[in-house]
Amino acid sequence: MNGRHNEEFVQDFLQKLSKGDAPALSRLFVENAHWEIAGDTGTLPWLGKQAGKESVVDFVKDTATLLASGRLQIQDITANERRAMILGTLASRADAIGEPTQTSFVLVLEIEKRLITSFRMLEDTFAVSQASRSHQSEIA
Repeated sequence: MNGRHNEEFVQDFLQKLSKGDAPALSRLFVENAHWEIAGDTGTLPWLGKQAGKESVVDFVKDTATLLASGRLQIQDITANERRAMILGTLASRADAIGEPTQTSFVLVLEIEKRLITSFRMLEDTFAVSQASRSHQSEIA
């Protein structure tokens, strides 16, 4: 698949992600997909390294439960025949009453035969983790 096709594929991926359509998203991944979002693994369940398309479903469910909807803004998509990189910003809250956070991110997707084999998200998860910890201590 060439870069142009992968760019179109990524547009479809982002549309499904923005809708929170976990079943449709999981169909875009190979069964044993690698998943990595670096950060404080003790705070948010989607942080860390995972494997399998079930990680995608868990990510969508967990973020919908623990983060209030925010603004997702895509600045750029770069794609070649095996990889796509998505540059953007995300505004969210630890939950509906938590403090808002805004982070920049880069998503790196490895793609083979119109399926994602690897998902890596590089962002400042520290801000989101801190907001989550702060809200959890207020509840306790």
